[in-house]
Amino acid sequence: MPASDIQEQLVKHLTDMHSIEVQAQAQMKAAPKLAGTEELARMYEEHERVTAEQKRMVTERLEALGESPSKFKDVVAGATAVPFVLFAKSQPDTPGKLATHALSYEHMEYAGYELLQRVAERAGDEETARVARTVAEQELAMAERIESHFDDTVDASLRDKSPDDLEEAVVKYLTDVHAIENQSIQLLQSGRKIVGEGELAKIMDEHLDESRAQQAAVEARLEALGGSPNKLKDAALRLGALNWGSFFAAQPDTPAKLAAFAHAVEFLEVGAYEQLKRVAQRAGDDETVRIAERIIAEERAAGASVAAHWDDAVDATLEARDLSATR
Repeated sequence: MPASDIQEQLVKHLTDMHSIEVQAQAQMKAAPKLAGTEELARMYEEHERVTAEQKRMVTERLEALGESPSKFKDVVAGATAVPFVLFAKSQPDTPGKLATHALSYEHMEYAGYELLQRVAERAGDEETARVARTVAEQELAMAERIESHFDDTVDASLRDKSPDDLEEAVVKYLTDVHAIENQSIQLLQSGRKIVGEGELAKIMDEHLDESRAQQAAVEARLEALGGSPNKLKDAALRLGALNWGSFFAAQPDTPAKLAAFAHAVEFLEVGAYEQLKRVAQRAGDDETVRIAERIIAEERAAGASVAAHWDDAVDATLEARDLSATR
């Protein structure tokens, strides 16, 4: 492919990652006040410093290529961090929601840098590929650190609840995962129309069926506990999923963006079900624990399947722009 074409794609991906780091830094600045414990606050504070360094490295690579971050993308990214912070502050179980969101966001960043590495390699830019590998490892390490504190985030979220309130909490967490499944189903339906044929499409088809079965299991458990899905939560997340579908359809590098976001959504679900499992354990609800553990395994497997096809996503992106991807 002409060097100018792949260089343009590389610069575009770098500006995207810079904007994602701008959003991540805004969220990490707010996270310590919402974390629930001093130890959790320190975890987010430390990662804010890592995030600032990651943003610097991306800026440095853009400057080395004679480019600069996109001010428009950065402003949009900074603004979109605000609604989450306001949402989290309004929730009684903020530490758990914060951890779930942070886990998903770290996996989105991890995916973005995995894809950037592959674009850089195709462009023959070994330094950008090295930076991408380094940051991808840091994002994955942070994701693992967040998961290691899930017991702490649940304890912080339930701190003010009495044992008699725990069954009600289980129902609330079930309505949360039902709404997230609703979002996932909408995204998979929208994404399937976008990606065309190939392995990524096959993965999405398979997980769409799996997600419908997961949502049905959650509905059945809610009914058994005398609860029901929250229509407002479902509608809000469904609208968000449709908006994301429209966003992806408008992008020239849709397959790569879709793969990164699909991977992140799987870990949003992992985080939500890990929280649900722990709340159910504290409530002595063994059946909900069993359902959560089964679905967690399915979500992790789906996330790994997407990650196994980063190369395919990059190739599809370049082909969509009439560029021949070579390795």
